[in-house]
Amino acid sequence: MTRAGSATDSADLVVVGSGIVGLGAAYAAARRGLSVIVVDRADAPVGATIRNFGHLCIGAQSGDARRYADISRELWLRLAHDAGFWIRESGTLVAARHDDEIAVLEQASGDGGIRMLETDELLRLAPLRAEGLVGGAHIEPDLQTDPRTAAAAIVRHLATLGVDFRFRTSVTSVAGGRIETTRGPITAGAVVVAVNHDIDQLLPEIAERAGVQRCALDMMRAAVSLPHPLAAPLLTGWSLVRYGRFAGGSATAALRERLHSERPDLAALDLNQMYTQLPDGTLIIGDSHATAASPAPFQPEAAFAAFLAEAEALFDMPAPRVLERWQGVYAKASKDFLIDTSDEGVLVVAATTGIGMTTGLGLAEENLTAAFGWAPAMEGTS
Repeated sequence: MTRAGSATDSADLVVVGSGIVGLGAAYAAARRGLSVIVVDRADAPVGATIRNFGHLCIGAQSGDARRYADISRELWLRLAHDAGFWIRESGTLVAARHDDEIAVLEQASGDGGIRMLETDELLRLAPLRAEGLVGGAHIEPDLQTDPRTAAAAIVRHLATLGVDFRFRTSVTSVAGGRIETTRGPITAGAVVVAVNHDIDQLLPEIAERAGVQRCALDMMRAAVSLPHPLAAPLLTGWSLVRYGRFAGGSATAALRERLHSERPDLAALDLNQMYTQLPDGTLIIGDSHATAASPAPFQPEAAFAAFLAEAEALFDMPAPRVLERWQGVYAKASKDFLIDTSDEGVLVVAATTGIGMTTGLGLAEENLTAAFGWAPAMEGTS
């Protein structure tokens, strides 16, 4: 399954990168009966694909992101069934603690898929402190998974479909139908480059043209004692000013201005105050954002202190016990997606904002079909 090398040095499709977009590309090709080689310099998916909330935030997207997210939703559910990893059709909860947050939610709910919640119902679904809450909402299409187990399960499943994974192998150049790697060349009918922020290491001209940088974020996982489990991922007002469906509304400017004026310390962290609870009961808490070509690896303790203080103020629980802290990194650019077909037979694709898990499978499916003229996958194929 994860051979360092193979006697087979050609494939219909070679995928560079085993993150969620690369796995989506391999899945799209395998479902069409094509031979696939996936090359990755690590020994497993270890990047942004496993360093996130596991929150598949379909209903908060708009435009192209929503289209990719809708396709991804069906693929996630199918993969979870076939590959045997945990997923739940939980939707997403939003806790509103100010009337301007209710205004943003009500404005967005007019397009469907968002149900407004009274405070009592929200409290039945999320173990929050009642004081300060003014209501909330349920974003109905959203899913939740555990990214640490999902990616590995998808790799195992794709291997059963015949995908050849070449881990611990670096790609040094891509030109037409030839891939040069540290373990020898591979010829390909088509190539997908899905290396996220590391596009500047392999194809710097494309990265510079798209303005790709790296966004580093701080996150933590904590043991918590809650009166009852969190029924779904939980967003707050800080989340509403980030996601496309909410951020463009006329009510959002007032919300953003209030949040930034009341809490400039949290605004300086570029906070997305959100939470997901894993099947083992632990809570993922985060996250902050800092963008640069090469973000500093040093994580400020002030960010983690703020995460914990905000969690304690929001949830009806004693102080969490921190189990893990980590830094995630994802590609960021002025547009949400990088799609480049300037080299014939080579598709370069990335989610260049923090919604790769939500959109990546659909992003790959739609753009491979368009770039390579593929027919739809046969129904009934895994």
